[in-house]
Amino acid sequence: MALKVAKADVWAVTIDDRPGGAAEKLETLSKAGANLEMVLARRTPEQPGKGVMFVTPLKGKKAVEAAQQAGMGKPENFHSVRIEGGDKPGLGSKIARALGEAGVNFRGMSGVAIGKKFVSFVALDSADDQAKAIAALKKLKA
Repeated sequence: MALKVAKADVWAVTIDDRPGGAAEKLETLSKAGANLEMVLARRTPEQPGKGVMFVTPLKGKKAVEAAQQAGMGKPENFHSVRIEGGDKPGLGSKIARALGEAGVNFRGMSGVAIGKKFVSFVALDSADDQAKAIAALKKLKA
């Protein structure tokens, strides 16, 4: 089965590291009708008391405006690729190997399998790495 591979516009925001810190940002998006596929939030050890949250996708004028009002933006040094396909044992290692052989050093990877399908996001440092990653992953036989 061929993998679906595409650019993903990921938005980021600093959140307060406290109960409800992430909820405040997500509620703003929810009220604007955003239908998110991926949310990743974590503490930032280099900035005590703060965290960072990444979300995708943001579609529609209302959702984008709500994100901007909540302090969210698309980081210039953060490029992401969305990968979707049938789940198989060892697929994560094949994806990582294909990226490595293409000369792509990713900054982060997440993935989840539900039933027989999976979705993964790979975070990269540049648009050039994003293009290389997409090209390499589209050739991958899953």
